[in-house]
Amino acid sequence: MARYIAKQTGKDVSELPYNVLTSDELRKEFGQATFFTATDGNHGRGVAWAANKLGQKSVVLMPKGSTQTRLNNILKEGAKATIEEENYDECVRMANAMAEKTENGVMVQDTAWDGYEEIPAWIMQGYGTWPWKPTINFMKTLRSPDSCIYPAGVGSLAGAVQGYFANRYPKTPPKVVVVEAEAAACLYKGAAAGDGAIRIVDGDMPTIMAGLACGEPNTISWDILKNHVDTFVAAPDWVAAKGMRMLAAPIKGDTPVTSGESGAAPFGTLACIMCMDEYQELREHLGLDETSRVLLFSTEGDTDPTRYESIVWDGNER
Repeated sequence: MARYIAKQTGKDVSELPYNVLTSDELRKEFGQATFFTATDGNHGRGVAWAANKLGQKSVVLMPKGSTQTRLNNILKEGAKATIEEENYDECVRMANAMAEKTENGVMVQDTAWDGYEEIPAWIMQGYGTWPWKPTINFMKTLRSPDSCIYPAGVGSLAGAVQGYFANRYPKTPPKVVVVEAEAAACLYKGAAAGDGAIRIVDGDMPTIMAGLACGEPNTISWDILKNHVDTFVAAPDWVAAKGMRMLAAPIKGDTPVTSGESGAAPFGTLACIMCMDEYQELREHLGLDETSRVLLFSTEGDTDPTRYESIVWDGNER
């Protein structure tokens, strides 16, 4: 959003630190815009927060099945937000149509399609900063991670992070596993087809992994993922729930981690690969054993505390 404002005012984003971005002077120069987006929760909350700080308007559409808690978090930021009777991908189309019909309407989405690539590319560049700190820690030991496991919805974050590692370790890249919700495994289906073409999952996508309930891949990300990812996984809900519980109550001496449904899917996947006999072949293929160093990414905490409690405390979604 900052880069969009910079572009519209003829500036470089480096000229717009936070105090300038949120100033009355820049707001008067830029004018009034309305930022539109679709979300399963976290992205929309970020857009609403930023629009609020910038003195701009925001409209957020959420797919069927979104929880009231996540909607309320977005409404608290001053956005106009609703839960629609459509899936995530249809909400993206609806939000984009609204932006096109609104004076100074701007679509801010982390998925790309033909003709809409600039803002998604900016968002992916932001995601690409995420691996920097863990990479510095690995460099201290002069050893790269053996494997990396990312969650994926449309694949934007996974593609951005994978792009980073492909460039950082061109000769010794870690083996990469991308985890999707089984109900919305568009990347998995594309990989399984083996022809390089995009696959789409339509209709309802019932899953506790709301942040991964996306059936249409980001076209930019798919080009990266199909060429660099070793293994795609379509995970049922119980895998994410297992990951949540194990992270919340680890073995003695380990630090507990509060990770939500989408965030815990990579760890749940790793636990299954390492501990279940039916995944021995995959474990051996990935070269994982007790000495392996695996880097996992969690994309959320308990963004819906009620659901988190029901899974971790009450044992739902087994």
